[in-house]
Amino acid sequence: MKDLKHKVIRGGIAKAFSQAASLILRMGSLMVLARLLVPKDFGLVGMVTAFTGVLNLFRDFGLSSATVQRGNVTDDQISTLFWINILVGSILGLLLAGMSPFVAAFYHEPRLVWVSIILATSFIFNAAGVQHTALLERQMRFTALATIDLISLAVSTAIGIGMAATGFGYWSLVTAAVALPLVTTFCLWLSTRWVPGRPRSQEGVHSLLRFGGTLTLGNVIVYLAYNLEKVLLGRFWGADALGLYGRAYQLINLPTDNLNSAFWGLAFSGLSRVRDDAQKFKNYFLKGYSLLLALTIPMTIAAALFAPDLILVVLGPRWKEVVPIFRLLTPTILVFALINPLAWLIFSLGMVGRNLRIVAVLAPLVIAGYAIGLPYGPKGVAIGYSAMMTLWALPHIAWCVHGTGISLRDILLTATRPMVSGIVAAMIAFGVQLLLTQSWPHLARLVVGVTVLLSAYVGVLFYVMGQKAVYWDLFQGLRGSSPVERSLVSA
Repeated sequence: MKDLKHKVIRGGIAKAFSQAASLILRMGSLMVLARLLVPKDFGLVGMVTAFTGVLNLFRDFGLSSATVQRGNVTDDQISTLFWINILVGSILGLLLAGMSPFVAAFYHEPRLVWVSIILATSFIFNAAGVQHTALLERQMRFTALATIDLISLAVSTAIGIGMAATGFGYWSLVTAAVALPLVTTFCLWLSTRWVPGRPRSQEGVHSLLRFGGTLTLGNVIVYLAYNLEKVLLGRFWGADALGLYGRAYQLINLPTDNLNSAFWGLAFSGLSRVRDDAQKFKNYFLKGYSLLLALTIPMTIAAALFAPDLILVVLGPRWKEVVPIFRLLTPTILVFALINPLAWLIFSLGMVGRNLRIVAVLAPLVIAGYAIGLPYGPKGVAIGYSAMMTLWALPHIAWCVHGTGISLRDILLTATRPMVSGIVAAMIAFGVQLLLTQSWPHLARLVVGVTVLLSAYVGVLFYVMGQKAVYWDLFQGLRGSSPVERSLVSA
């Protein structure tokens, strides 16, 4: 168990630095590409990625999570899963390529034929690295995973920006999207040095397939719930409207996606290893939940308060129409911070059936919300989406934690201190924002506002709410000190 603690700590440090660097890269890429390309370029690619996103859920078929979650798995079983992933990836690639004329006809946009065909190759590249990723996660080699993520993101970003700068338009986005999984898989093979053997039929594989299949079905339902609005906007409002909504949606999800990515592999692997120790499992989960929420709350407030300055600094003046859409989507940052970590809980406990039931209720509610707003364009969709997700948050939490040894009261108590700190900090930052005149440069207003917000938030959280010792112990873990071990994973 002590070795697990050290791996969790080292993995946490590596993932934290990796995701911070990844966020900077993604944000920088977004800022540059927003100035080199027009909304229609993003909208054209977004039309296809709405379809590829659904198919992409099947490339893994939940088999990487099945490999990580299972206590014992043999090399033969992993080899068999690898070839299943390759088969699924090939079928999905051919399916998308075959669908390309229909995608183009659906959107009345003939350019989407070749966009779809080129993007179809990414399924095979992705599939070839699924089990290699799972092997690194099982071994808790998060530093290697973090390094691979950074290398592949840097290379694909450089390719995309280089092509955009030389006039390739939307093809720069297409090429970057294909380069990312190709470079990632290449690095994964180099890092693991694992070569799959021949596929064999085994009893253990069947149970892994059941776990993965149930998980995948749940992911498909969730994806449809969270992304069908982009298909509808592209179909009924066109590429420009989708381009505006897509940039707002991407910017809203950029920091939270990085945080969730940083925490997911670490939390899922760690919780899967201690799931038989109820007290350690509970403490580990609540510490991770508290930290993720504490990091997300100021992001939510900053997005809501400083939306105009943020959009103009990041995207530029041609994207002013994104501001109201972005602001209307900000509640989802907090909602996802509240509900996403519960996936660590139910998946590490193998409760994929419960997850399937939950998302089967969630999906029609969310779809109904933005369908009501669709006649009013991107802003109406943003309102419906945010409103329904906000109303769903509490029932979702209660359903996920039921019977797990972690209660709804535990979750609410964990969330109370950062929530109250955020409310106080928001009032202070809002007051300061009112004092800053419009004559100030947008960047200066943003820097001052965010500085005041973070200072107030940390001050209230640490000293008024008495959380300084908790987070200081976590910080001390960066130097490998023992307090972080007690804080993160000890009983």
